[in-house]
Amino acid sequence: MIIERLTKKDRHQSLIQLIDDNPFVTDRELTRQLKVSIQTIRLDRMELGIPELRERMKQMAEHSYDQVRSLSLDEVVGDVVDLQLDKSGISIFEIREEHVFSKTLIARGHYVFAQANSLAVAVINDEIALTSSADIRFLRQVRLGEKCIAKAYVRSNAGQKGKAKVEVFTYVGDEMVFQGNFIVYRSTGEEQSQAKEDTT
Repeated sequence: MIIERLTKKDRHQSLIQLIDDNPFVTDRELTRQLKVSIQTIRLDRMELGIPELRERMKQMAEHSYDQVRSLSLDEVVGDVVDLQLDKSGISIFEIREEHVFSKTLIARGHYVFAQANSLAVAVINDEIALTSSADIRFLRQVRLGEKCIAKAYVRSNAGQKGKAKVEVFTYVGDEMVFQGNFIVYRSTGEEQSQAKEDTT
């Protein structure tokens, strides 16, 4: 079977599009998708002036996020690279040796959960936010060296008194590995509800 290679111009366009679609894509994932060597990917990035993943993460963190209110930043599991309070957030967590079972090199589930859970709390625009309940699914094992990209979306701030619904999806590359639906208690909603009751 002969694999048809892209021209350099087409490959550059594809590379730009892939990084635009997912700024957290690794060089190794790009080699798989574009079917070229890792050296070629690195040379292409240099020619196009696209920084490496670590630098892209740093740039995103510097430019586009609100400050976490409900936690200290170091209490969030993973690096927060984007945060729009009460809307959405993104964090990246690299699985290292201390996060895996030594025999299988598979990540311990509580780390994958902790990344999603702490992001679900961090995205809430409140001084006090705590997980009330969680409905979670592990879709595949995560292994040593893989980068988990968690994306949180606030789906509802209304309804139940002082509670928000937050959905979190965690990916390795373009594959979803974890999904969680969190109900997060927030103090503001409770205070607002109490204030309404006091005035009626």
